[in-house]
Amino acid sequence: MEYIYRPSGVCSRKFTFNIENNVIRSLSVEGGCDGNLKGISSILVGMNIDDVIRCFEGIDCKGKGTSCPDQIAKALINYKKEN
Repeated sequence: MEYIYRPSGVCSRKFTFNIENNVIRSLSVEGGCDGNLKGISSILVGMNIDDVIRCFEGIDCKGKGTSCPDQIAKALINYKKEN
């Protein structure tokens, strides 16, 4: 299932997930730190969303109170609520 999330407070503008049975099959990120986010996206393929939330939730970037990983966790929390 495709799930689109628009993060806030970070450089990334859009996350597009493909999720099946609570496992991330792909993640595409628009904006942000291209190389880092391609790496993160690659690592997440095959991971259970609960594990990703546990690892990424609360990570801060430069005192912003959030980060791209934290926003990925928030996206997955929202996905769980909606599905």
